[in-house]
Amino acid sequence: MSAALASAALALLLPVLAAGAAAPAAVHEVTLASVGLASSALAAGDEAAAATHARFAAEFYAGSAADTAASHEDVHLLLLDASSLLPIGDTRGAARALEAAAQALREGAGAAGPPDHVEMLAVAEKSYREGIVYSRAEAAELAAAVASRVAELAPDGRLDAIAAKMRARDADYGRVAEDIAYAQRTIFGAASVEIDPPQLYRTIRSLNDGVIAAAEAGDYALADARAVEAYLDNFEYLEPLIGDADEGLMLAIEGAMRVGLRELIAGRAPAQDLREHIERSILPGLEEAEGLTAGLEPGRIVATELAEPGSPLARMGSATDEQKATVRDEIDRIRALLAEAAAMHGAGEYGGAYDAARSAYLDSYELIEVPLRSISPDFTLEVEHQFAVLRNLVRAPADAGEVREAITAIGRNLDESERLVGGTGALAPAIAFVSSFAIIFREGLEAVLILGAILAYLEASRNLRFKRHLLYGVAAAIGATGATWVAAQFIIEVSGASRELIEAVAALSATAVLFYVSFWVLNKIEHRKWMEFVKAKVWQATATGSASVFVMLSFFTVYREGFESVLFYQAMIGFARYSELYVVLGFVLGLLVLLGVYYGMRRLGRRLPLRALFGLTMGVGAYLSVAFLGNAVRELQALDIVPYTSMLGTIPRLDINVASMTGIYPTLETAVAQAVLAGVYVAASSYVLVLRPRRARRLEAMRKSRGRAQ
Repeated sequence: MSAALASAALALLLPVLAAGAAAPAAVHEVTLASVGLASSALAAGDEAAAATHARFAAEFYAGSAADTAASHEDVHLLLLDASSLLPIGDTRGAARALEAAAQALREGAGAAGPPDHVEMLAVAEKSYREGIVYSRAEAAELAAAVASRVAELAPDGRLDAIAAKMRARDADYGRVAEDIAYAQRTIFGAASVEIDPPQLYRTIRSLNDGVIAAAEAGDYALADARAVEAYLDNFEYLEPLIGDADEGLMLAIEGAMRVGLRELIAGRAPAQDLREHIERSILPGLEEAEGLTAGLEPGRIVATELAEPGSPLARMGSATDEQKATVRDEIDRIRALLAEAAAMHGAGEYGGAYDAARSAYLDSYELIEVPLRSISPDFTLEVEHQFAVLRNLVRAPADAGEVREAITAIGRNLDESERLVGGTGALAPAIAFVSSFAIIFREGLEAVLILGAILAYLEASRNLRFKRHLLYGVAAAIGATGATWVAAQFIIEVSGASRELIEAVAALSATAVLFYVSFWVLNKIEHRKWMEFVKAKVWQATATGSASVFVMLSFFTVYREGFESVLFYQAMIGFARYSELYVVLGFVLGLLVLLGVYYGMRRLGRRLPLRALFGLTMGVGAYLSVAFLGNAVRELQALDIVPYTSMLGTIPRLDINVASMTGIYPTLETAVAQAVLAGVYVAASSYVLVLRPRRARRLEAMRKSRGRAQ
């Protein structure tokens, strides 16, 4: 590319980048980046690239800088010198001018804040578009340099990722633009969006004409594509302007374009019906909207936060029953469409995968956004971004792993969307409370019974000197349990594993341990066997007469239960979202009840209803393990490790909070896994509690009859 052509190409950016005076710090930073690129190119002997960057720096600075100080004029003259000296071959003079301009820019630059970072990212986005779409290397270099500078000024992994993509130039413009918009909103609280409203209105009208023409030709697929483009790629950029002027009008136009027109197309309505709908329901609204926003048409819209700090938001679960039902139905439809998109992408049907991903957002998630946006606007924006990323990935097309990862992220936030709109309800917190109580009671009961029996034995045998050593072991075990919880949290944080994988592993581990301890308790359910077990423990400790034995006995008795409790609560916390307070309350009540059991045992001794208590804990363990298993299978389905076979309509579709606490989901795989495990519990319980005692009674009766016969 010649210097003149490259310079002209990069200069095409200026009408957009300089539309409205940018923040002074942002202007200095962008100009510095361009001057630095010019100096680097000059040092590398690439005079053409140096001339392109120098000219851009001069024109951008002149068109954007708002200050009128003498330093501004000095910088401008130095940049003009550099851009004029390079074409005539005076590289030394140009280098001196660039160095002096850079020094003056650094001295005059103020501290860059969030508004400056937003402006800089807007420059980077437009430069990247020029670099990728029109293959202009200098524009792509400028984009990467500016994005890298923003990441340096405001350290954040998302900004580093954007800069890395720009440097590699291996991501399409649409995907990077979505990343930038999301970063602007989530990191800096505002997004600078370059639009030309009059052109958008013209484009929408033109695309509507194209819809009619395609229908007249019988090509309804093309008609739908044009209708979607009119709404998704054009009208959505006008929505903030129209909504500020008349939100009702904006929603009416949106419904006519996104729903009404596309329903007619899907039904293959005659072209005349499409024309009448457009002329009656869309064009008058657009004309009115254009008139209302005529005085609000800047070249650049800086969209502030969806909800200003301190503004009232709707509370979680405040949606109407009808909205909650709609959200559940649309989430089920989205999951089916995302599974379809993944399957089509894997089969190489990228067009179909894109259509499915687009429909998941356009035809379903936008209905969820209506109640969701008033509750959590920032979260709504996050999910919008995830859908946009997915569309770009399947259209690119990207690697199957990236697509699967994007779908997993959306699936996780679909659950969160349902929670925010539907609230926690009353049943899920109650289940969380009871389950938490049951865990600590089940785990603590064995330790309380063993320690209580040992203390009673020591008192009866006048070996009270060992009592304090038991307490030492208990205190050490409680400390070790706390350390185990902290260590588990640390390991989870540094593991780098996805949340789904962590929750699946925790749930499977909890299921396995619960399965084991439930059958251990089942075998100790008879009072005689329990006492034999306790006596063996006590005899082992007293036989040695060593204080350390009592310390270790109490330590391992308590810590084993503590370790299991850590495992179970780690699994439960992952599924009891927004019910954590009830988990804590259940835990506290469980501890209080255990204290009551301890004092009751000391007073009642053998009369404590061990059979009933052990039967209760066995039932609790069985229920929790079945619930954990259902959740584990679902998380593995989200990771595409276990297949997903929908059973909607056959298995009840529970509220997401209740489903999380019971592990019951409308899929074949979760249902089969839970049914098998529950069947094992039923069979084992029947054998231990019914068949084995009955057989023992028959054998005892036979021995007695033989004794009488003899």
